[in-house]
Amino acid sequence: MRTYTYGPFKSRRLGYSLGINMLGSQKLCTYNCLYCEIESRSQNKLVSPHFEYKNPPDHHFKKELTSILPYVRNIDSITFGYNGEPTLNPYILKYLTITKKVRDQIEWEGNPPRLALFTNSSTLHINKIRKRIKNFELVLAKLDAGTDTDFKRTHRPHKDVPSITSIIDSLAKLKKELSEDHKLAIQCLIYESHDETTSSNHNDNNINSIAVAFKKIKPDIIQLYSIARIPNEYYVFATNMSELNKIRLKLEKILNNEDTEIYVF
Repeated sequence: MRTYTYGPFKSRRLGYSLGINMLGSQKLCTYNCLYCEIESRSQNKLVSPHFEYKNPPDHHFKKELTSILPYVRNIDSITFGYNGEPTLNPYILKYLTITKKVRDQIEWEGNPPRLALFTNSSTLHINKIRKRIKNFELVLAKLDAGTDTDFKRTHRPHKDVPSITSIIDSLAKLKKELSEDHKLAIQCLIYESHDETTSSNHNDNNINSIAVAFKKIKPDIIQLYSIARIPNEYYVFATNMSELNKIRLKLEKILNNEDTEIYVF
């Protein structure tokens, strides 16, 4: 029975990917996002971005990797992140080091899979966390909002999570701290809402604010996408591809930056 890994599976953003979960079986997160497909969290069950889930890798972790990776030699990514916010585990670099050693001992069919990390960006204002995650070859960081109103409405964060301005500043710092061969991708999920009291983040003020944030962060990649699985809240639903492409064109016009690639999923 597997403890740490799941998949491999086909990912919209990462190709064929093997997932690694460092957070155990219960969701552990700083956010309670409207659109999350994992169990909903009430506000009092959220954790602070300073919380540490002290779960170091045991001997089963390496054993699990060595029993799986030699048989999936066509995967594109080994991806850390599921069941919440993976940067809450202070042993993340130990997991990465073990994974890299196992990966580098294998003869791959093509390029070796990237070592990637998903983060919701809520912990990036903490210097020691940025120092840890800059070691990943690809960091996929979330930014669905450019205004505090849209941020709080979309993510329903723990009270200790900093403002969206601080999160944007932290993403810009992370980009500068990454080595040239490591990449920063920003994941931007746009959604719609049936609920008259809960607006979607698909509004001009938010999109314009996100574009301004992107100009500051200067990510290598922007991944623009929408809901693909059943969300926590019944009233949110996916933005269609036509609208996502309109947003992409708007972002491209505002950014005017050939160094940032924008993809729509």
